[in-house]
Amino acid sequence: MVRNRGRRVETEQRKPQNVINDFTDICRRILGENLVGVYLHGSAAMGCFHPKLSDLDFIAVVEESVPDAAKLDFLGELVPLHAQAPAKGIEMSIIRREFCERFAYPTPFELHFSAMHLNRLLKNPQAYAKEMKGTDRDLAAHFTVLKKCGIVLWGKRIEAVFGAVPPEAYTDSICGDIENAPEEIAENPMYMTLNLCRVLAWLREGAILSKREGGEWGLAALPQEFRGLPALALRCYEAGEEMKIEPEAGKRFAAYMKKEILRIRDSWERECRKG
Repeated sequence: MVRNRGRRVETEQRKPQNVINDFTDICRRILGENLVGVYLHGSAAMGCFHPKLSDLDFIAVVEESVPDAAKLDFLGELVPLHAQAPAKGIEMSIIRREFCERFAYPTPFELHFSAMHLNRLLKNPQAYAKEMKGTDRDLAAHFTVLKKCGIVLWGKRIEAVFGAVPPEAYTDSICGDIENAPEEIAENPMYMTLNLCRVLAWLREGAILSKREGGEWGLAALPQEFRGLPALALRCYEAGEEMKIEPEAGKRFAAYMKKEILRIRDSWERECRKG
């Protein structure tokens, strides 16, 4: 049963590795023989996890669909663990192996959870377990990072489970995060600044970067007038501090970056159609 005791405000945080170990144990116990593997991706796998800013990102792969009763059991243990995780908690998806081996876009999933869905889950766990199933564009990005630097927590090797992700799917996935960058950068300047940098780095150079690496790339590659925000974002990221910006400066930066991203993406797509 999913109980309100999982709210983060009521629970002391634990070390990331302890949370990782417990998440793996929950997958093994509840998913049982259906479980193919448990994998860590995101900042914790890319070497830039910050306990004040980062979540822990997991993918669990199963052979067959997961019954709603098993999902409820899983969520009942996940919620209190999420409350004990550092900073932003846990983000995870359970995915059938067939959609990992023969990649489909957007990718179907059996179950998804992140902090943004916590209230919905606590309000009606049965409905959440039944309805939280569909497709997710973000999984193309998660799979790409996983294939580059993911960590096997339990189960089969990454290359034995995850097939190739087409570049166009990865591009569409990460570009989706910056569609409203000029409007959203004032609300979340650190995330949006670093994310814009890593999206542009991918389109210009084919580089798959973490947020921190994206900021470092921006400092070296962007015109001088646009290096201030990546520099500030990196300082705040390393210190675990809130980033504050002038709204107009943020809009100018985001507008320039989005224009560059769309220009290169559209040109690339035209070339692909010709080929």
